[in-house]
Amino acid sequence: MNSSQIEPFFAVLKAANPQPRTELEYTNVFELLAAVLLSAQATDAGVNKATRRLFAVANTPQRMLALGLEGITGYIQSIGLYRTKAQHLHETCRLLIEHHGGRVPRTREALQALPGVGRKTANVVLNVAFGEPTMAVDTHIFRVANRTGLAPGKDPLEVEMKLLERVPAAYRRHAHHWLILHGRYICQARRPLCEQCAVARYCEARPLFQAQAPLPG
Repeated sequence: MNSSQIEPFFAVLKAANPQPRTELEYTNVFELLAAVLLSAQATDAGVNKATRRLFAVANTPQRMLALGLEGITGYIQSIGLYRTKAQHLHETCRLLIEHHGGRVPRTREALQALPGVGRKTANVVLNVAFGEPTMAVDTHIFRVANRTGLAPGKDPLEVEMKLLERVPAAYRRHAHHWLILHGRYICQARRPLCEQCAVARYCEARPLFQAQAPLPG
């Protein structure tokens, strides 16, 4: 994808969904952090099913810590890697209370110091909760960035850095949501739905899939 195609690529995605939102359910910043922490190698739908019950009884670090490790574990057993995630969430709550006054910190360094919080999780919290133009590169964004030629890279960090460089400033606030949703529902891994893709004309992979189905435009 050449530089002149990037602005219209995002303009089309924005026109279809002007205010994209995470599909994780939350009502405060702590719930968002907990949900993202639990979402690693799990679907948003699966996480939401568990957190609806969990957040109903514990939607602050204090209440979550009061549940205890076994209590947290009981609510999230349906989520993959639930034992490890329960330990991370329990310890994260302790650290939030002891070092941050029970509040979710607003810096990447402080967020990544919490158990189970990597760069991607920190980027999601910084973007969704605090409005920072970060790029949380998950498997969907990694695929879309490489397949389309928007920001090819050999690992998530390289893709993130290229996205920050190439995505126009006007689109950075919501870019990672547009790319995630596009990868989740249209530019799927095994069989991209190119015939339904509104931005197919800008995609470097279009010739590879052109024989499979007619493309718009």
